[in-house]
Amino acid sequence: MKRHSILILLFLGIGLGFSQDKVISEIIIQGNTKTKTSLISKLSSITQGSALDSLQIEEDIKRLKRLPSIAHAYYQVHEKGEGYQVVYGVEENFTIIPSANIYTTNDDEFAFRVGLYEFNLFGQNITLGGLYQNDIYSSYGANLRAPFLFNKKLGLAFNYSNITTEEPVFLDNGTADYKYNNTSYEVLGLYQFNLQHRIEAGVNYFNEDYEYKTGATAAEIPQDFDVNKLLYKLIYEYNNLDYDFQYVSGFKSTLNLQYVISTENVLPDFIIGWNDFFYYHRIGKRGNWANRLRLGLATNDDSPFAPFAVDNNLNIRGVGNTIDRGTGVIVLNTEYRHTLYEKNWFVLQSNVFIDGGSWRNPGGDFGDFGDTQNFRIYPGAGLRFMHKKIFNAIFRIDYGFGVTEDATNGFVFGIGQYF
Repeated sequence: MKRHSILILLFLGIGLGFSQDKVISEIIIQGNTKTKTSLISKLSSITQGSALDSLQIEEDIKRLKRLPSIAHAYYQVHEKGEGYQVVYGVEENFTIIPSANIYTTNDDEFAFRVGLYEFNLFGQNITLGGLYQNDIYSSYGANLRAPFLFNKKLGLAFNYSNITTEEPVFLDNGTADYKYNNTSYEVLGLYQFNLQHRIEAGVNYFNEDYEYKTGATAAEIPQDFDVNKLLYKLIYEYNNLDYDFQYVSGFKSTLNLQYVISTENVLPDFIIGWNDFFYYHRIGKRGNWANRLRLGLATNDDSPFAPFAVDNNLNIRGVGNTIDRGTGVIVLNTEYRHTLYEKNWFVLQSNVFIDGGSWRNPGGDFGDFGDTQNFRIYPGAGLRFMHKKIFNAIFRIDYGFGVTEDATNGFVFGIGQYF
């Protein structure tokens, strides 16, 4: 009986000890002026009255640092009476910024794209903006993205574009130049399962208009045609990146799957998918090693209008504007970024890089990836001029120099890191 009494008292003591654990008595959010406190609270995992969980707090800080409106975030925990006071502090970005991409090659080719975007509309991290492009012809587009429209997990995105370019079409007997127009309307549902995993799914209705200009011709390839298409899209992203101003560490993977249905027999239906793998590693106090690997395949139709392009602004810096196409792609971009100078808000960063890749020919086989005619390697170097308190305010200049067969070289200018 005495033994039973001792056990009962022991269990009661343990229970009372747990019941007297301190909980979060107050949550304070400070440093935000434009970003709504209600949004930060909505994205937070902790609540007043819950037990203090340092892992949840660390995840909240990582989530906040990924927001366009937040340059940096931190937390403090103070004992206060019978509980804990948790303070979330943020340093905000300026979020109304221009975008720009400019590129040239040794063929005197020049093209640019400029835009203006607000990344924190109404203080809710809603992105709204538009762009203008001049690549021989004028183009324009508009984007609206509200990832937390309904709650911390569910949102919507709408995109419109009217893009006109001169596209090379690679025929057996030479190259033809077409004036190409793509007018599209897209709606996407956005859902975030947790800090690491999210998906986007939706539909895109678009029109493709090809108009022959100059070059080779083939009897089976029409010189003018206009096709309406429907595109179903699914994007899955795993994101475990951590940001410290200009420095990034961690791993991210983005899978993009699309099914395209054509209303005409001129261009066939096809499936396309690719996965981008990103890996970033801090080296010392000033260095950052950055990598992007893209693996992609599409329906292997023997068509000159293959979906994967070799292009300055997409994958290989210095190569030129859409110099080749394929139904499969392997591209590796690797670069070392080093902070040369940093004072207050300004950062000057250098980088050295190697861009390399290969493509599968339309109707070809996997052996095409090893064909020297399809393989391109472009080493180079560049500079980054950064403002630490303006979202994505990174002006980049890169010069790529080809070392493989029939190589070119050229500058690529832009806003934001290349990847």
